Amino acid sequence: MVEMTKKYKIGKRRFGYINWVGAWTLYKKEVLRFLIVWVQTIFSPLISSLLFLLVLSLAIGTERGEVLGVSFIIFLAPGLIAMQVIQQSFSHSSSSFMIGKIQGNIVDLLYAPLSAAEVTISVCLAAVTRSFIIAFVSILVFYLIIDIQIKHFFTLILFTFLSSFILGNIGTIAGLWAEKFDHMASVTNFVIVPLSFLSGTFYTIDRLPGFLKTVSEANPFFYMIDGFRYSFIGVADGSIKIGIIYLTILSFLSWLVAYILFKRGYKIKS
Repeated sequence: MVEMTKKYKIGKRRFGYINWVGAWTLYKKEVLRFLIVWVQTIFSPLISSLLFLLVLSLAIGTERGEVLGVSFIIFLAPGLIAMQVIQQSFSHSSSSFMIGKIQGNIVDLLYAPLSAAEVTISVCLAAVTRSFIIAFVSILVFYLIIDIQIKHFFTLILFTFLSSFILGNIGTIAGLWAEKFDHMASVTNFVIVPLSFLSGTFYTIDRLPGFLKTVSEANPFFYMIDGFRYSFIGVADGSIKIGIIYLTILSFLSWLVAYILFKRGYKIKS
């Protein structure tokens, strides 16, 4: 019988404060997850925006008067793109956690040498990447159809990032909370879609009565779409500064909630 002369001690592997390799790997995995099915995740939102533009332009007519100093179609187009950016960011992170729970591979995230912050940020940044790709492709296609021009590049990047980051975090929260697809459909149909449609996508809030206008000004989706549209037409329906501050605070708070829930294993640990 051979006696073991060497003894090995199992220790904790040290990554430093941040596991950059693990976080980057998770981010790439999430990006590849939506790139593999690009027709569904990127091309489909573009078609939805184009259909909205076509139907509304035919129903209302291109000869309608100006809105915020531009034609109605030019006013409408950025709002449609922003709406898809918002909805698709939510869809990515929510489906990532929801499908992981249903298929049982959520344990891969729980057992991986990744902190709750690394997991939530990596998944959310993948959702942000998907939104930026959708925004880029949509702007390019819309540019070939109608006369839209980017007047404020920094504002466009900032509002696209803040909007998609917030919805990515909300999607993480919804994905952790939902136990079946009916729960996720409820959040989408009764929260995300109504807030998107009632955020000034198709109209200016100046047309609303006093109470509804006040409610709209509290809707974060309004500032997301208004800031995105401002990047193209140079005129805002609300305050850009208030929107940046509001969305920045909401970005941190939404991520903090997602981080705490995942760290505690909310509905993913027995």
